[in-house]
Amino acid sequence: MEENKTVTVEETPKVEETAAAAEAPVQETAPAAEETRKPALNASVDPDKFDWDAFENDEVYGEDKNKVAEEYDKTLSKVVENEVVEGVVTAISKREVIVNIGYKSEGVIMAPEFRYNPDLKVGDKVEVFVETAEDKKGQLILSHKKARALRSWDMVNDAYNNNEIVKGYVKTRTKGGMIVDIFGIEAFLPGSQIDIKPIRDYDQFVDTTMDFKIVKINQEFRNVVVSHKALIEAELEQQKSEIISKLEKGQVLEGTVKNITSYGVFVDLGGVDGLIHITDLSWGRINHPEEVVQLDQKIRVVILDFDESKKRIALGLKQLTVHPWDALDPNLKVGDKVKGKVVLIADYGAFVEIEPGVEGLIHVSEMSWSPRLRIAQDFLKVGDEVEAQILTLDRDEKKMSLGLKQLVPNPWENIREKYPVGSKHTAIVRNITNFGVFAELEEGIEGLVHISDISWTKIKHPSEFVQTGDKIDVVILDFDEDNHKLSLGHKQLLPNPWDEVESKFSVGTVHDGKIVSISDKGATVTLADDVEAFCSNKELVKEDGTMPAAGDVLPFKVIELKRSTKRVTLSHVRTYAEDKRSSDKPASEADNTKKAVKKINSNIEKTTLGDISELAALKSKLEKGE
Repeated sequence: MEENKTVTVEETPKVEETAAAAEAPVQETAPAAEETRKPALNASVDPDKFDWDAFENDEVYGEDKNKVAEEYDKTLSKVVENEVVEGVVTAISKREVIVNIGYKSEGVIMAPEFRYNPDLKVGDKVEVFVETAEDKKGQLILSHKKARALRSWDMVNDAYNNNEIVKGYVKTRTKGGMIVDIFGIEAFLPGSQIDIKPIRDYDQFVDTTMDFKIVKINQEFRNVVVSHKALIEAELEQQKSEIISKLEKGQVLEGTVKNITSYGVFVDLGGVDGLIHITDLSWGRINHPEEVVQLDQKIRVVILDFDESKKRIALGLKQLTVHPWDALDPNLKVGDKVKGKVVLIADYGAFVEIEPGVEGLIHVSEMSWSPRLRIAQDFLKVGDEVEAQILTLDRDEKKMSLGLKQLVPNPWENIREKYPVGSKHTAIVRNITNFGVFAELEEGIEGLVHISDISWTKIKHPSEFVQTGDKIDVVILDFDEDNHKLSLGHKQLLPNPWDEVESKFSVGTVHDGKIVSISDKGATVTLADDVEAFCSNKELVKEDGTMPAAGDVLPFKVIELKRSTKRVTLSHVRTYAEDKRSSDKPASEADNTKKAVKKINSNIEKTTLGDISELAALKSKLEKGE
C-alpha cells in the first residue's frame, strides 16, 4: 500500500560494521529514499577505499562479527511494536514525511497524515505509532495518524479544559456546517461558528487548515463542537475595548456601512461596530434605511452615546446637518396656508411634511365640518398632496397643528337661512342608533331624527324603518347652532293616523275585533285598519260565562280612547249586558277632563262659603258683646 511505502538501501549493514558507523553525524535533511547509503567502519574511513569483498566474505571481523553486531544493536533505540514513540522529522516531500525514531532505519509516513499541520518542518518532533519494527524489506513502518488517534481524546479534553487554540483540517461540508479533523477526531463546525459575518459559500473552506476553539464536548457520545468565530470575537472584543476607551460623545468619525436592517444601519468604525437607529438617519420620515445609505458606503457619523461595558455605540447621521425646524421660515405664523405631503396616517389624524423634517398634524376633527366622528383614512391617504392652514405653531417644542376644514366655508354660519324651521328636505341616513337616525343634509350638516319622530306608529328600533344609506324625507324641527345640532322629523310629513282613528273608533261605537293574544291582564285585539286595542279580562267574558280564545272574532265596544298614549280600550261584556246600557255614556278624554275641572271648582266653592259663614257668626257675637 502507498501508505506503507518504505525507504530501502542498496546494502543492508552487516554485522561486520563497526559501532562507530552508527555514531556518524546525522544530516539535517535525510537523503532521498532512492539514494544508496554505504556502510563505514568509522568517521575516518574513506568509504571509497573500503574493501567490500572482504566485508562480504567476513574477512574484516572474522569470528568477532557476532560480537560487533551485538555492540551495534546496543547503540540503537529499543522499539516496541504497537506503541507510541516520539520521532524527529528528517525530510519532507509532497508525498512523504521521513521520521527518525533512533532506530536502525527511518520510517516513512504519507504526507496527508500531516495535512492538519501545514507548518510542519524538518527538525519538528512528532508522535508516531510503531506498526512494524521491520517488514520484509527491512523497513520501519510508522503511522502518525494512529498515534494521534490513540491520544486524541485526552488531547481534546486537555485543550477544552485549558481553553487552548487547536489546529484543525476542514475535511468536508455537511448539513448545517463542516466536518473538521482535530487530533484525528472528527469534530463539527456549525455554519454560524465559521465567521462573525454570514457565510454563503461553505465550499471555500474545504481542504484548508484553520485555528479553532473547542466549545462543547459530549463525553458519552464523544461528540466535539468547535468554533472559529469564537477566536475572531475574542480578538475583536479586545480591539473594541481599546477603541471604545478612546471614544468621546460628540466625536465625528468615518466608517463603512456594514449591514442594513429595517431598524437601522451598522457601521464599521475600524474594528468596532456602531448602530445608527433609523430615527437618527434623517430629520425627515423614512420607511427604510436603504433610502438614505447603501452597503459599503463610507459615511461620516457622530457618536451619540456608548456603553463601554456592553461594547455598544450609538451613532447619528442627521445630527451632522442643521435641524429643519431651526431653518424654518421665521415669518411663518398661525393662520398661514402651507402645502405638504401626507407621510403617515393614524386613526386620530394625518402627519403632513411641509419641509423635510418639519411635520404638522391634521387631527381628524379638523378635516371636515361634519359632526360625525370618523377616522383619518376616510379623508386622506399616504402620499396625498394637501393644502392646510396652520392652527398652532410651537417652535420651541417643534410642534405644529394644521386644519383642512378651515379652507372651506363653515356650513353652520348661515344654517337658519338655508334650512329654516318647518322646511322640507331629503337627507341620507348615515348612522342608526337605538334612539334615532342621523341623516345628512349636505357635507358637514347632519341632524337627528328621534325614534319618536320617525313614525306615528310605535316601533322598537329605527332599523325597522330605514337602513344606512337610504334616502329619507325630513322636516326641520329645531336648531342648536352653538353645538352644531339639528332636530329633524319624518312623521310630521305624513297625516296623523289618530285623526282617522278618533273619527272611526269613537267612544261608544261597536266593532268586530280579532283576539291576537291573551295574557294575565287581558287580551290584545286587532280592529279594522290594523288598529290595536286592549280589553281587560273582566270585560272579555262571553255571555255564557266562558272566556274566548286567541283567534276568536267578537264584537267589542270602545269604552276609552286616549290620543296622548295612543291607547284604545274595549269591552265585549258591554255589547250584551242590557242593564248596563244606561250607564254606558260616552267617556271621551275631553269629558273626563271636564269632570275633573268641575270637581276642583266645587271644592273651591265649598271652602269659600264655609269661610264666609264662620265670619258672619263671629261678627254677630261681637255685636252682642259676647
